[in-house]
Amino acid sequence: MKILIIEDEKLLANSLKLMLGSKGFETDAVYDGESGEQYAMLDIYDLIILDVMLPKKNGYQVAKSIRAAHNTTPILMLTARSDIEDKVQGLDSGADYYLTKPFDARELLACVNALLRRQGSQVNELSFGNTRLDIESASLICGENSVRLSAREFEVMRMLMTSGTNHVSKETLLTKVWGYDSNAVENHVEAYVSFLRKKLSSIGSNVRIETARRLGYHLECEE
Repeated sequence: MKILIIEDEKLLANSLKLMLGSKGFETDAVYDGESGEQYAMLDIYDLIILDVMLPKKNGYQVAKSIRAAHNTTPILMLTARSDIEDKVQGLDSGADYYLTKPFDARELLACVNALLRRQGSQVNELSFGNTRLDIESASLICGENSVRLSAREFEVMRMLMTSGTNHVSKETLLTKVWGYDSNAVENHVEAYVSFLRKKLSSIGSNVRIETARRLGYHLECEE
């Protein structure tokens, strides 16, 4: 799960990266509004933590631009301003929650988890056909059979199960699983899909990962 941090106080941004990283989140940090907006528009993040007072473009402007582009990624807005008018402005600009600095790390984590749950990004398991993907153990389960997945296998399978019968392109998988700045190529995606097909078969799953030329992959159930 990926989180974008847009915060010009580098010490705070790095502290957030360390804290969220220790909880299993992947994080990117940028330090001005313009860069933050560019990163957010990649649409590869599950959550955006956005400061208000930023150079080049403030957080309100960034949030408005994100929402104007029909990007629905949850936004947790951070600010030292505690006036009710500032909170209203933040929410009106597109933020989902408003946290005033200084804040307790536990409060921020609670907000992060609440926003991800609201999006359906944090659930205990996903299911398709006769097969479940257990989020905590990163395991595929079919009846009494189960198999553990590697980190990348898990992320690929999570995206496929979330999309179900809808197509997920190789480009989307590369960007969201390997990262937009990765040197990975489409052959990497094909290799991991092959691994997953073998693991699904090994547990007796009726789920099949189907390939649609030029469209990517989707899931189907065998009769």
